[in-house]
Amino acid sequence: MLTTQDVQISVRSQARPGRTAVDRRPDTGAEVIEPPAPDDLSRDVYCMLGVPIDAIAMRGVLQRIHDAVRRQTRLLISTPNLNFLVASQSNKSFRDSLILSDLCTVDGMPVVWIARLLGIPIRSRTAGADIFDALKAEERSANALKLFLFGGPEGAAEKAAQSLNSRRHGVQCVGWSNPGYMSAEELSRDHIIAEINASGADFLIASLSSVKGQSWLQRNHQRLAIPVRAHLGAALNFQAGTVRRAPPILRRWGLEWAWRIKEEPYLWRRYWSDGSAMLRLLLTHVLPFVFWSWWLRQTHERGEALTITQDHGARTVTLSLSGPADARHVDRAIPVFRAAAASRKPVILDFSNVCAVDARFLGLLLMLGKRLRAEGRDASFVGVSPPLARLFRLGGLDRP
Repeated sequence: MLTTQDVQISVRSQARPGRTAVDRRPDTGAEVIEPPAPDDLSRDVYCMLGVPIDAIAMRGVLQRIHDAVRRQTRLLISTPNLNFLVASQSNKSFRDSLILSDLCTVDGMPVVWIARLLGIPIRSRTAGADIFDALKAEERSANALKLFLFGGPEGAAEKAAQSLNSRRHGVQCVGWSNPGYMSAEELSRDHIIAEINASGADFLIASLSSVKGQSWLQRNHQRLAIPVRAHLGAALNFQAGTVRRAPPILRRWGLEWAWRIKEEPYLWRRYWSDGSAMLRLLLTHVLPFVFWSWWLRQTHERGEALTITQDHGARTVTLSLSGPADARHVDRAIPVFRAAAASRKPVILDFSNVCAVDARFLGLLLMLGKRLRAEGRDASFVGVSPPLARLFRLGGLDRP
């Protein structure tokens, strides 16, 4: 079996090391040097229909949240469910909001089932409501995580705040706001953002419609002072007690949608529409992607390694890949991509000699594109064969 040790990579330059944080131990005063915060290229990200999905368990999510609070660095969490996947296919700005997020956890058993088909190592959900419950369950009453609740139906945020503060646990609500039904632009007025920032909260939980919530968080990404922010939708209603969450057994069986329809009958239209759209995507994208990626793997030697070389020109960096671009070789590809991104030049990816690609490598390409776009650059592809172009399209990755 091939391992990452078999990958041969030629690197002619190295990225500058990330900056580290220096702290002092409270008992001795000794300096403690923290490693730099992880970047997007180090995330275990897979591409599912063009949407990034992090293969991360609850423990890892909680660690990322507490690290962001301690470092006071921005952490935008998105929780893709079936509705997110469907909406992202026709709404580019919504899809971009997911790509620009710092963490995308699986919310919804249909997404878990699709992950299994694609070979993504996700076996259970890490839903927004589960993240909320896990934070509550932490024994941190002496240093509780401070929450600000934003949006939701009338009165829900206030009820949720009262419920959370009625007992001691891992979170404390330090503020809430429900400006009423408005557009994302209207919800971004200065006095609304100022009220949120003045709360001194650690975690901002928004409860708007999925598209509006993601749009609002992106629009105000630089203006919000609260380090951790997420749109957790129905989680606020569950905390307020206005909607009861499905029993655990129904969640494990993937039947939470039926319970939600019982609680909120108007949702049946959305679930019917999303389910129908997902069936089409399964037949036209997911299953063909699984078949063609399997076929390409079968038609090439299993022992073949991936090689990557960097060529630094005067204006561009060209990365020439040869062999299978798949999950086995990602760990060695990451430092090459990181070095190319650090060059501050446009990056050209030459796929002329690439024989296969999978969801994990497409996820890495998503993250490389995200980093380059943040600096006003882009990644361009050359030499993509028709079979690989088909996989790019089926996987949902845009390619020039």
